[in-house]
Amino acid sequence: MAEQGDPRRGPRLSSVTGQAGESHRTTAFELFFDLVFVFAATRVTVLMGGEHSVHGLFQGLLLLALLWWTWEGYTWLGNQARADDGVVRGGMAVASAAVIVMALTVPEAWRDAPGGLDGPLVLVGAYVLVRATHLTVQFAVDGAVVGTAAGTGAVAGGGEGARRRLGLSWATLLAVVPLLVAGALLGGWAQTALFAGALAVDRAGTHLAARRGGLWIGDAARWSERHGLFVLLAIGESAALAGVGVAERAVSVPLLAGGVLGVAVAVCLWWLYFDVVAPAAEHRLVRALGVIRVKMVVEGYTYGHFPIVAGVIVTGLGVQGVLAHAGEGVALGGFNASVLYGGAALYLGGHVLFGGLMHGVLSLPRLLAIGALLAGLPVAIALPPLAALAGLTLVLVVLVAVETTRFAEQRRDLREA
Repeated sequence: MAEQGDPRRGPRLSSVTGQAGESHRTTAFELFFDLVFVFAATRVTVLMGGEHSVHGLFQGLLLLALLWWTWEGYTWLGNQARADDGVVRGGMAVASAAVIVMALTVPEAWRDAPGGLDGPLVLVGAYVLVRATHLTVQFAVDGAVVGTAAGTGAVAGGGEGARRRLGLSWATLLAVVPLLVAGALLGGWAQTALFAGALAVDRAGTHLAARRGGLWIGDAARWSERHGLFVLLAIGESAALAGVGVAERAVSVPLLAGGVLGVAVAVCLWWLYFDVVAPAAEHRLVRALGVIRVKMVVEGYTYGHFPIVAGVIVTGLGVQGVLAHAGEGVALGGFNASVLYGGAALYLGGHVLFGGLMHGVLSLPRLLAIGALLAGLPVAIALPPLAALAGLTLVLVVLVAVETTRFAEQRRDLREA
């Protein structure tokens, strides 16, 4: 066991947990925690595919947003204290169980099935438990951080700003609970509107709380690592889910061709994020200091990464739709084409937003690729499924080739750094 002051673990925060040190990296327990959240996110894909409508797609994105903001709260918590130690580990274990409950109730999130418990209410209860657990653990950690800082003279965060921020977060959670419960009881469009309103109130409260001060970033590289792992898990789980969705179909040439094209799309999504974007953003974040670093994390990672993750999930839904109809000799159709091309455009749009927030520049090749996808969407609707998927793959492969050539020197410099 590491002793107090061990740079691998950081000092003890009284008896609560170990403080995250400057060399702190993602723990195995956090990776398990991320897998639970990604599993819940992929369950949302099944829901959107079953609804097969614009309303259902919007409802799915609402659930993804609820999951994402909740996960972000625990990521901020892990910035202060080790996730595999003390009260934080216990709180995250409780949250993991609650997220599994949310995942299991996703199919009934908007429409309760006959018999059993009320699905929408169970979902709301599990969500509130996850949020309340986070705030309770955050209270314990903030108090321990203040005590440690007072005893050592270290500036570790916390203090009056942290107390005000936590109080506002609790007030926000208590304000959204009635909206969520009312929505679960009413159902239909009323539930959609009330859930959207609850999410808006929650985000506004969190944004105001963040401006109260007391935020700090321990190891900047760790933020890039945590979010990169989440993106990686989302890409892998979405690709796997697309294959599971057609597991009962007879093996055929169209099905195999669709599987190969689906993997090519997943590889392109990986390449476009991890080849240059992720290391360049990490390098920029590490060089930033103080409030500039906090601003980058809040805007670029907490907010800017949601369209990236949502784009992965929606694109995976589109690939699943292609595989489900591969070789049937019918057109792909409006819904499947929209989520396939629109999901990829959302993913690239998230990259453009992220690049703008982190580096102050917009990627022209990615903007052109978004334009090509949106322009090709009407054509994709009328194309056979495999042809539409091949068109998406072509756009992504060309984009990868252009950027691989264009950023060869920058990539080499980042590797050397």
